[in-house]
Order: sequence, then C-alpha cells, then structure tokens
Amino acid sequence: MGSTSLPAMKTNPKFIFFTDFDGTITLKDSNDYLTDNLGYGYEKRRAGNVATLENRITFRDSFQEMLDTVHAPFSQCISLLLENIALDPFFKAFFTWSLSANVPVVVLSSGMTPIIRALLVHLIGPEAEAIQIVSNEVVDKPGMNREQENGWDIQFHDDSGFGHDKSLTIRPYAQLPEGERPVLFYAGDGVSDFSAAKETDLLFAKKGHGKSPAAVDFQGSG
Repeated sequence: MGSTSLPAMKTNPKFIFFTDFDGTITLKDSNDYLTDNLGYGYEKRRAGNVATLENRITFRDSFQEMLDTVHAPFSQCISLLLENIALDPFFKAFFTWSLSANVPVVVLSSGMTPIIRALLVHLIGPEAEAIQIVSNEVVDKPGMNREQENGWDIQFHDDSGFGHDKSLTIRPYAQLPEGERPVLFYAGDGVSDFSAAKETDLLFAKKGHGKSPAAVDFQGSG
C-alpha cells in the first residue's frame, strides 16, 4: 500500500501521533458517562468491564450491552456529554504544537465518531476538524431515527472482538518502506488499545492506569 492512500501521510510527516480518545485525551470516558447516567448505571457497567478484563465477554459484546440500555435521543446524549466531558488540560496546547510541527494527530477510538467530533470541536474549536477520526459510527434503527427514544444504534467499524481493531489502521503505516515510514506513537488507556500499541514505536499509557511505565503528558510537548 502506497503512502498516497494513507491520509496521515499527506504532508510527509516524520512522526504521527495515534491516540485513543475516551479517558486519554478526555478526563472521563464519554461512553461510560452515558451508561452511568442514562443507561443501566455504574455498578452493572463496571461488572461488564470486569467480565471483559477476565475474558468472559468480548469488548464488543460488553459495549453493545452498555449502549442498548441508553434509550435517550442521540442529540440528548450529545448535549449531556458537551456539558460534562472535559479535555485533558494540556491537549489543546499539544494539538496546536502538532499542527506547527507537522505531526498529524489521528484519533483511533472504540467510541462513536459523531460524539468524538462534537466534543473535539466544542472543546478545541473549529481547527479540530483537521483531526482524522477512525471509529465506530451511529445509525438509525430500522423504521426509526436517532432523535426518537431508543432510535439509534452503534455500527461497529469491523468484525473484531473489539468492534474496532485499531491495529488495522496503523499497520499500513508501520509497513511503509524504510526512508518513507514515519516514527509512530500511540497513546491509550484501555483494553482496546493493546493491539494498536503493538504496531507502533512508542506507547504512552495514560498516567494512573497502570499499563506502562510511560505516561501521557501533553504538557511536555512544547
């Protein structure tokens, strides 16, 4: 696969920063917040998280189960998140630096693109439209629309047990020939980030999540 088919290679960067979204560049997980406040609540959600970590259920099935309990119209979900989800306090400065340094930022998420885009634009500004997002989508349920109660559903990115195998996006960059291949970074905080991390040169794990001695520190970007 040539670099012309890889969006983040458009400016011939020497470095690319791939990153998870929820809990990594935000302070709270938007999907957890929806489930805890509009779905079946914290205790059942945490039980599903534990079952996933213990390999008793796939991340995909656990996530679907969570979202199936969120019946609010999609616009109401967006509004709730815009009011309650905050950005890592140093990410906006990091992103501004990345634009000037020709370091593309690519969000790889197990969440949903419309939510991620709305939050990024709300929290950063219109310049956040430059951030490529590879994620799951939102679709209307048959015979309904997303502005009705229980009218929307998640459309997973692929058939993997994660719903979105993030490594599939990174691998073509990792396989570029020497001299053309940029240095690849990845930042994450959860189970769905493991496969992606294996494809990159350096992993940054969100501080306090115990995944790696390295920790994401957007403040140190300048």
